[in-house]
Amino acid sequence: MLPDFFAPNMEALKRLYPLLAEELDKAGDDIAPDDLAIEAAASGEPTLAYRDIYVHSKRDPRREAQRLVDSTASSSSGGGPAVILGFGLGYTAAILAEKLNADADGDRPIIVVEKHPAILKKALHARDLGAFLSKNRLVFVLGGSGEGITGALSLFKGSPGVPPLVIQNRALTGMDGDWYAGVEERIKTWNSRTTVNRATQKRFGKRWVRNLSQNLRAVRDIPGISRLEGILNGGDIPVFLAAAGPTLDAAGPVLNEIALRCVTVAVDTSLRFFLSRRVDPDFVVSVDPQYWNYRHLDRVPAPNTRLIAESAVYPPVLRHRFGGMFLCGSFFPLGRFIEEKVDPKGDLGAGGSVATSAWDFARHLGARQVWIAGLDLSFPELKTHFRGAAFEEKSHAESRRFSPGETWNFRALRDGQPFRAKCQGGGTVLTDKRLSLYAAWFESCFSRFAGVKNYRLQADGLAIPGIESSCAGELLALPARREEINRLLDLTFTTVEGDFHGEGAKGRAAQYESARKTLLDGLETIKTLAEDTAEAAETAARRKRQGRLEKTEHERALKRLDGANKAIAESAVKEIAGFLFPETGGWEAEIAAITADPVARHLEFSARFYRALAEAATYNLRALAAPSSF
Repeated sequence: MLPDFFAPNMEALKRLYPLLAEELDKAGDDIAPDDLAIEAAASGEPTLAYRDIYVHSKRDPRREAQRLVDSTASSSSGGGPAVILGFGLGYTAAILAEKLNADADGDRPIIVVEKHPAILKKALHARDLGAFLSKNRLVFVLGGSGEGITGALSLFKGSPGVPPLVIQNRALTGMDGDWYAGVEERIKTWNSRTTVNRATQKRFGKRWVRNLSQNLRAVRDIPGISRLEGILNGGDIPVFLAAAGPTLDAAGPVLNEIALRCVTVAVDTSLRFFLSRRVDPDFVVSVDPQYWNYRHLDRVPAPNTRLIAESAVYPPVLRHRFGGMFLCGSFFPLGRFIEEKVDPKGDLGAGGSVATSAWDFARHLGARQVWIAGLDLSFPELKTHFRGAAFEEKSHAESRRFSPGETWNFRALRDGQPFRAKCQGGGTVLTDKRLSLYAAWFESCFSRFAGVKNYRLQADGLAIPGIESSCAGELLALPARREEINRLLDLTFTTVEGDFHGEGAKGRAAQYESARKTLLDGLETIKTLAEDTAEAAETAARRKRQGRLEKTEHERALKRLDGANKAIAESAVKEIAGFLFPETGGWEAEIAAITADPVARHLEFSARFYRALAEAATYNLRALAAPSSF
């Protein structure tokens, strides 16, 4: 007779993971009792049979799990989460946790994905999991459609472009193939987004640094969205969010009526849509640092609208004519460094699209209902934007006989790797890889913030779990609240103005100067140290290739490298210098072609590393030395 550990395991769950314990308490038996059987393996430990198929070895389930972990996790790196698909009785998860977190500092998160609550309950009965539950950072994704995996991955950071380690229980994933395939597809989408973010950083990183350097005083002089947090809490005032997709056109005829009932939030791309209909949105969100994104606001004054911006936006955005401005927390190390020392702004989600940040801003305000138009994330009727969008007008203005506007539209549809996917209103709609990544972000946030109800005014866009189809009629059935909204916003803005520009302004100015000096001094120190270390490593590598490197010289070079590594690791500005650091993936092969000697290869790699770090620090220093435009 095998012992029963359910009571102590549940006690540990209630203490450490109370929401999971509550979910298990409420979950019914999603598998017939006769389809799950616990048996004693030949080793004496419990094993599990699911519909007469053994989930673990009949002989030694622990040894089987050890071999699986050794074969799949031997080269795992990146520090990000590991994912277990199919928990079973937890042998693989527990052994993986021991392997990844064996060091005293080990804190590698593990995400457990299990379709059936009944199987997790069996594990709690069969094995003592107290140590596993209490010693590790765990997230459980249980049942549903597996949509929780995206939210779970978003809780942790790993190395850019490095996918999470995934280990499968083949018996479980095979028996519920479609369900686990959906989870794997979400993991693949998540990793694609990480790769895209790294590629975007490589392409635009220097532009972001230049913009931030020009806008840095804005951190001192513009209040943060933290001062707007929760202003709608306790009330039932909804938010209307206007993205810039083709279905936004349908909201045009009733936009005035919508504005009477909602706090209105436009993305920068849709500001023209509002103003062309003589409606001033309460807020417009702009977080993209590129010049062409600024052109959506160019020559579109909005003196009655408050701008919500990130400090790396193209500098003229912060000189634009708005009724007021608020900054969200910077997405980049340089901005975060100054904010933390001068005035933390309050974070917004960054899902790659301004619409993702705009939705998170609506949540930040405390909205319980968000009515959304233009969030198509697809090309209904092969359209890319609402009529009159800046890109559309540009394509018409530049249209020529042999390069008509239709050519631009065709390229926009073709170049994003298009495919057909499920439409909110049924059937399919054309979307692309980039837009599907944004959809994954929305799905994750809708799941994490279930208290916010999201309604879509048109059902022609890409289907996104967590958003309900509705219509303008339902929104217009809500009571008019514009006078109440105006009073609330006016009082809030007046209060913020008095608080931010009052007594604290002088202190903020002094903190800004101190932070800037610390930043410049730190970058100068890294630059000098990296240049000296690179030169020393280059000299040692050259002497090693020539066969002239003495043992004492080698030891001295290694000691110098260790000292430089330690100094960089302790620098307060290391993330800023490292932001522009190039990819190193191809260095090993290039160096191996020069020399096969491992010592020479190490020295050559170190020389390249520190030379690149010195160049990154130098670029930051030059950008910061340029006159500020703010």
